[in-house]
Amino acid sequence: MRIFIVGLVALSLLNRCDAQDWAKKRLDDSPRHGEWVAFKHGDRQVDAFITYPEVATPATGVVVIHEIFGLTDWVRGVTDQLAEAGYIAIAPDLLSGMGPGGGNTSSFEGTDGARRGIAGLPPEQITADLNAAVEYLRQLPACNGKVVVIGFCWGGGQTFRFATNNDSIQAACPFYGSGPQSAEEIQRIDCPVYGFFAENDARVNASLPPTEELMKQAGKSWDLVVYEGAGHGFMRAGEAPDANPANRQAREQAWQRLKEILSSIN
Repeated sequence: MRIFIVGLVALSLLNRCDAQDWAKKRLDDSPRHGEWVAFKHGDRQVDAFITYPEVATPATGVVVIHEIFGLTDWVRGVTDQLAEAGYIAIAPDLLSGMGPGGGNTSSFEGTDGARRGIAGLPPEQITADLNAAVEYLRQLPACNGKVVVIGFCWGGGQTFRFATNNDSIQAACPFYGSGPQSAEEIQRIDCPVYGFFAENDARVNASLPPTEELMKQAGKSWDLVVYEGAGHGFMRAGEAPDANPANRQAREQAWQRLKEILSSIN
């Protein structure tokens, strides 16, 4: 494992999820094709947002796992940014059918409601939803059959967990999410894992040493970068118009690294 500390300035994190007018504007202004789709596994239907790149040949697919706030405009904007870089990106709403009246993320009353909904999701349902998202992408004529999974915060932890439950994905890229803590789980990982973490995030970072040791013992591919001065949620906070310098720089560097990883797979 390689650990890098990158960046310069340590400032406090502005970690707000709501009032994302700037995120919605990106979607409204995008020239790329983004749309709501639905797919099923068994009797369960999952809503998702997918964005296609403007490319001439089949592209690698990316499953984006949302934060604990559910499928927000910012997460949908991430699919657009991935499509801009040349990849088909889909963000499944893991709260599909779990909200008031059987709704999805949009049916919850604010971010606190979505948090409570996320807390109640059965792990096996999350895995099944993500397996279905991977297969939905892989079967698209515009996809080259390769699929990478990325996720943020809660979704970062789910990305790492999903790598222990699916042996077909090409890579897992958890952003500031806790890793598996058992040798049995780690042993099931068959793809490289690329971690993106913040220096000022002691809660999540406390889980890294045990995971690192288990990955090393199991001979798994594990490449971690810690961004100096950044706080938890820097990919979203660093994109906001009022982002502090450390989060903005961390986001830019992490985004460049992610594109390099995807390019190596594509």
